[in-house]
Amino acid sequence: MKIAVDVMGGDHAPDAAIKGAMDAVRADSAVEVILVGDSKKIKPQVSSGSHLQRLDIVDAPEIITMEDAPVAAVKHKRHSSMVRMIQLVHEQVAEAGISAGNTGALMTAGLLTLGRMEGIERPALTAILPVLEGWGMLLLDVGANLSPKASQLVQYGIMGSVYCQEVYGIAAPRVGLLNVGEEAGKGPPLLRQAYEGLQSAPLNFIGNVESRELLQGAADVVVSDGFSGNIALKLSEGLARDIMRQFRDVLMRNRTTKLAAWFLKSGLMELRTKLDYQEYGGAPLLGLDQPIYKCHGASEARAFQIAIQMAHQFSVLGTQSRIRDRVIREENNG
Repeated sequence: MKIAVDVMGGDHAPDAAIKGAMDAVRADSAVEVILVGDSKKIKPQVSSGSHLQRLDIVDAPEIITMEDAPVAAVKHKRHSSMVRMIQLVHEQVAEAGISAGNTGALMTAGLLTLGRMEGIERPALTAILPVLEGWGMLLLDVGANLSPKASQLVQYGIMGSVYCQEVYGIAAPRVGLLNVGEEAGKGPPLLRQAYEGLQSAPLNFIGNVESRELLQGAADVVVSDGFSGNIALKLSEGLARDIMRQFRDVLMRNRTTKLAAWFLKSGLMELRTKLDYQEYGGAPLLGLDQPIYKCHGASEARAFQIAIQMAHQFSVLGTQSRIRDRVIREENNG
């Protein structure tokens, strides 16, 4: 099972992706990785070792930057690391692909090259949010579809539920709908219709979830339109970052607080791990016909390593086929 990694995407390219890939193949003898990018920059960083026989390099000198317009970049930068990575997945040279680059370009390249999964109206950009209690939370959509239909939100719930079952081993994932209140009649017509659809679907639907409950781990899967989901994601990321900064500033004020920090060290490290998006790797673009993972733009080596391990597990378990079968079954029943 080979995983293709766009090593030129992200704030810490190519170093973070290369190191993360080397750590992934070192940790698991079943993992094979294709490093896609400027070979002149990749080769000097690939250290020696028998495990590196499971690392291949595909030269792709062009780079799609964060400033590039997605559609134009995908069409005109055909030799970019991102486009080439997705081509390798399409050609079945790799089972899955990973990038921390331009999100819009990644979704565009995925749609143009891989297409949508059968039965899916619109793919969703997903994100794993850190929570204070539990494994985390899958939020979808977080920016790909700003004006979805209710039927598409229901599909998001189905895809997210199956993904959590397969990848995280959750027997009956709790699926919630991001809304302004817990009552079924809350929100605009779109969310009221989506509520009815999710309630009728064969899901463990727990109803509406308010944004204040996200960090509490109120659900395993939270469904949202792309506009609201993106705001919730950025707010959660910023809150987690600022909480840890405040802890650090308070505990480093004087000798007394530094002594307190020493006693609280293990608990603070645990909290830091829970709130650190690096520990969650990446999240899939659910609804594309083949698996593509998106890492945070500021991902470091640890995040890439975890994302590669997640994508490998996704491929080994055949999760893509299971999601496809479930969606088709629901479409036929509907």
